[in-house]
Amino acid sequence: MRHTLLYIICMLPTLLWGQTPTASRTPDGTTLVATLVGAGISRQQDTYLSPLDYRGPQLSFLRETLHLTRRAGGRLSFQSFLQGALSYTENRPSTACDWGGRLGYDAGWHYHWHLAHGLQLMAGGMVGTDIGFLYNDRNRNNPAQARLNADVSASAALRYTLHLRRLPLVLRYQARLPLAGLMFSPAYGQSYYEISQGSRDHNVVPTCPVNALSLWQTVAIDIPMRRYTLRLAYLDDIRQSHVNHIKVHDISRQLMVGVVRHFRLLKKAEREEGGDL
Repeated sequence: MRHTLLYIICMLPTLLWGQTPTASRTPDGTTLVATLVGAGISRQQDTYLSPLDYRGPQLSFLRETLHLTRRAGGRLSFQSFLQGALSYTENRPSTACDWGGRLGYDAGWHYHWHLAHGLQLMAGGMVGTDIGFLYNDRNRNNPAQARLNADVSASAALRYTLHLRRLPLVLRYQARLPLAGLMFSPAYGQSYYEISQGSRDHNVVPTCPVNALSLWQTVAIDIPMRRYTLRLAYLDDIRQSHVNHIKVHDISRQLMVGVVRHFRLLKKAEREEGGDL
């Protein structure tokens, strides 16, 4: 009886997590690189430029890098996103238009849990920065708005592998929620000329979900091909803020398509062994 209880206790991690973290389950040093392009609809409002909503098309790209480290038994990964977008939006009467663009970079660490066969949860935190602009062709005194912010986000993802006959498909959902950061913003009515002349009016503002509730989330499916993996994705990017009496929201929803490639750094012993073959 004692031997039976000891065996059950020893096997409990395997029963809970499906497998213990071994080299066969965790490909040490594996790096995933996904490059996607997309198109969709953008909805923008910046009361510094106009009180009206603007809507129109947006083009974007997204590059993800996910590196599985050897730390924590192969359960710790480093992930980064490089994202850019260009948009053209018009107000409802079509009397004015906005040209917009932005470039952002986020990076951070995630811990992996294997919840069940084929199901994986990863959670952690990311640090990011974002720069951009919005130009209104109708305004004369203040025709443009600059955007610059940095934040710390909570990040989580679910990954599920299923087999359609003999074809392994990977379904994934990931979301990021900014928790705290800093944002540049002029005061309402303050011109950039005044800022350039040394005028300061709380232009660097702390942000949190109370005054800058934002959410980044994506759903994707990876379909393996002969030489690469095809990724189809839906991206929902919601950026909002209400600081210095200026209300901003920038909401984009896009369909994206791209390729995923996997790389693996070989250890020195593996490279030497490969060179002998």
